Amino acid sequence: MSTGTPPPVDTPVCPRHPDRVSYVRCQRCGRPACPECQRQAAVGVQCVDCVAAAARTQRPTRTALGGTLRQGRPVVTITFIAICVASFVAQQVVPGWTSRWAFAPFIGEVEPWRFLTAAFLHSTGGVFHILFNMVALWMIGPYLEGMLGRARFAALYLLSAIGGSVGVLLLASPDALSWYTGVVGASGAVFGLFGAVLVVLRRLGRDARGILVILALNVVMGFVVPGIAWQAHLGGLAVGAVLGAAYAYAPRDHRRMVGVGVTVVVAAVLVLVSVLRYMTV
Repeated sequence: MSTGTPPPVDTPVCPRHPDRVSYVRCQRCGRPACPECQRQAAVGVQCVDCVAAAARTQRPTRTALGGTLRQGRPVVTITFIAICVASFVAQQVVPGWTSRWAFAPFIGEVEPWRFLTAAFLHSTGGVFHILFNMVALWMIGPYLEGMLGRARFAALYLLSAIGGSVGVLLLASPDALSWYTGVVGASGAVFGLFGAVLVVLRRLGRDARGILVILALNVVMGFVVPGIAWQAHLGGLAVGAVLGAAYAYAPRDHRRMVGVGVTVVVAAVLVLVSVLRYMTV
């Protein structure tokens, strides 16, 4: 404990706490370190400054696909789930919340943010819709987030969500009710994750039959069960497969360049396709 009285001049003191005498020295820099500033190392003791400097220069551990290996919770996946749940609650208690953010082809041209916001809404007729999507997201999201890294996973999810809305736009007819029907749900984004995880598992030489069965069942449900926007499923699946292939098969030395480049190109293609579709109406 500090006494507040400076020690004699020739007495070794801790640089961080000059009023504390310490005869224990850091094995790296040789400076005295008081008990509060000592950190146990493989050999001897290091001071907190040397430990921090080593942490800054140490290269992060990478996964097989270049994602930064992190300990702890999948924060991006949890964030997307939290947004969806919070939005679902808002749909129940805030009048007009669903109609304000849902996507329909007729309004997407003047309010383009709906291409994305619709993916954070769900059917208010029950909990099955949001429950299925959130369970699927939790099953696949942490794995892809860990393998790809947070940035690429977030881009994959968001662009797949937009791709789902673009799929609805492309396959809807301006002369039919589908052009004016609102669409909600994270299914497009989830199907994008399905498409990406299939490619990733194939790239790593792992068994993907379980994912294929789940994907096939959901594709069939999209055509059989009424009220499901199968167009969004196809759009999200296509975007997810393209991005997943780019992220998984990018050359090791050019992963960052390929990841950024393909992400920008896919986003630009989605915008261009949407603009051209509206121009033909």
